[in-house]
Amino acid sequence: MAKYGLQRGIRGSEARHTTTAQYYRDLKRQTGELEANVRQLQTAQQQAERQLDEVRKEIKSEKLEAAKTEAKAALVAKVGSLLGSGKLKELEADNRTLQGEVAVRNESIELLQRQMQRQQEEHSHQLMELQAKHRREMADKKAEHQKEVSFLKSVIQKAKKWFPLFQELVYMEKFCLKVGFNEKQTATLISGKPLFYEGELYSEEHKRKFKTERAGFQVVKDPKDKSKLALAINRQLIGEWFKEQFNKLFSSIRRTVAPHRKDKGLGL
Repeated sequence: MAKYGLQRGIRGSEARHTTTAQYYRDLKRQTGELEANVRQLQTAQQQAERQLDEVRKEIKSEKLEAAKTEAKAALVAKVGSLLGSGKLKELEADNRTLQGEVAVRNESIELLQRQMQRQQEEHSHQLMELQAKHRREMADKKAEHQKEVSFLKSVIQKAKKWFPLFQELVYMEKFCLKVGFNEKQTATLISGKPLFYEGELYSEEHKRKFKTERAGFQVVKDPKDKSKLALAINRQLIGEWFKEQFNKLFSSIRRTVAPHRKDKGLGL
């Protein structure tokens, strides 16, 4: 801030930094005192001028004699001394100096405000550019994604056309995973190879699992519709096998419940 007449403080000085608000308060107070002194001097000057006019009128009057002439002459000298005094000019000069300092400080504040405004405008401009760039990138990515989706759809359509059982293989993959095979076992079945498995199998129709001993599984064409695929267990369709297992379970439950009912009837 050297161009504004400001200097760095002296190292080791006991002087303390004055804040801008305190500086303005002191400046305003000093200016007020100077203005009050100026007004007081101006008031005294006006009173002296009125007294001087009155004295001049009285001097011209024939009623005043030589005895009053000396007193009035002394008053005129006093007024003249006041009017010619350099104290008023000194106060006016101090006031002008303070006003100049205030003007310099106001100019500094305006300069800082303009710099802040320029920085805010630059920040807003950069933010708008980044937002526009982000929108362009998102639009490009969306267009690229749509292009990839369109390409994949066309590939799927061609695959369905070239391989009639392609869609059936996709359904069969989901079915095998739902039944209970892992991904590796499912991949073996989808490839058309036989798979030997021992464990539990889930039936969506019966909402329960059925346990099987070591058996052979394979994906085959549905005997009723050659355009569809089916999962076979020991060369039997899995749906029929699930029904047999459910009927066996139901029959065993009936055989278990029947004696209890008979015993209950005898007891009665």
